[in-house]
Amino acid sequence: MAFSPVLSTVAETIQVAIAPVFLLAGLGAILNVMVGRLARIVDRSRQLEALHLRAIGPERERHIHELRLIDGRIRTINNAVYLVVMAAIAICLVVAMLFVAELANLQIGQVIAVAFIVSMLLLTGGLICFLIEIHMSVRAIRVRSDLIHPTLP
Repeated sequence: MAFSPVLSTVAETIQVAIAPVFLLAGLGAILNVMVGRLARIVDRSRQLEALHLRAIGPERERHIHELRLIDGRIRTINNAVYLVVMAAIAICLVVAMLFVAELANLQIGQVIAVAFIVSMLLLTGGLICFLIEIHMSVRAIRVRSDLIHPTLP
């Protein structure tokens, strides 16, 4: 006779898996913010590229400087997105392992705990990268002094 899990066992496993599933929803929201930020950065880089082609002198140098900053921001936010997606994948594996362990009667609690710890480390890394990108963007926002204090003729 084939193994058939008891309904109460499946219900208990679902209850245990609820927290990681809510975490996945939160990771989706974080990713949405990060990808939206990445889209705005890319839009700004395209604007600057168009302006750069027509610029000369000090204006051209400002565009080059800002494009270099934007390039670093894009790399940093891409790393953040990558790490958070990896965290989400690790959480999915945790949920899957919870069910496999219950259905196959495996004693893999330590493996599941390690997978959860890895997901939290990946999430932490992604959030640190996101924080670095925010810091980079704040540093990059400088109002030119000639606009604030124009010289009088």
